[in-house]
Amino acid sequence: MPDATLLKLERKEEPADEPGFMERMRPEMAAGGYAHDSSEVAYYLRVNALLTLSMTMVDLGAGRGTQLLGPKSFVGELMKFQGKVEKVIGLDVDSAVADHPYLDEYHVFDPAKPYPLADGSVDLIAADWVLEHIADPAMAAREIHRVLKPGGWFCARTPNRFGYVALAASLVPNSLHNAVLKRVWPEREAEDVFPTVYALNTRGAISRHFGPDRWENCSYTINSTPKYHANRTLLFSLVGAYQSVAPPPLRTDLHVFLRKRRQVAL
Repeated sequence: MPDATLLKLERKEEPADEPGFMERMRPEMAAGGYAHDSSEVAYYLRVNALLTLSMTMVDLGAGRGTQLLGPKSFVGELMKFQGKVEKVIGLDVDSAVADHPYLDEYHVFDPAKPYPLADGSVDLIAADWVLEHIADPAMAAREIHRVLKPGGWFCARTPNRFGYVALAASLVPNSLHNAVLKRVWPEREAEDVFPTVYALNTRGAISRHFGPDRWENCSYTINSTPKYHANRTLLFSLVGAYQSVAPPPLRTDLHVFLRKRRQVAL
């Protein structure tokens, strides 16, 4: 019979995976896979709270859906809408939306033309990191209002125009965004970077284009886990320190939650 001590010596322990930069900076990610200041979780939790099984919803700017692939996770399940509503329709300016794995229907559309949807046909529209790319906010607001049913919701997450992320991005020409992002946010894929205009990225702009006569406005600003730190501990800490003292108008993200009024106010 083999000696137990020899058997123990022969078994090699598999080295544990080294935690990545974010796991070192936010060790609570080991419990559930997300940081305590995750803007993503805050936004998608609130969207999920509005969903019902009878809804038809639109994922505006649905993209390729690559963020939904990979191992099952709490955050990934929050971001999936299929199965939580009756129908998920993807709209995008890029034909890559055809590759999205969790849509019931999709359309490639021209943002200068009406959405390919009937009047009052949708219960909820969700747009994650889309508003910063909208060049004609007046038209977008009209189309969103047109296709939503009375009482329907428009939900969006976007950089706050006065947060450090948007202010820094606006100083960099769109032609250089990929090169700069590769240095300060190495994980961001180049094909997911689109030109930004920041025409619909403040609470004031939201109020102007989605007026109180037609909309109930429940929007707010929030600070996200620090980004654009080039995976440097000192820079991450400095950004976090700034965010902790920044007043609401200077927070990094704008979470938009608008409900179409059932009757136009007189």
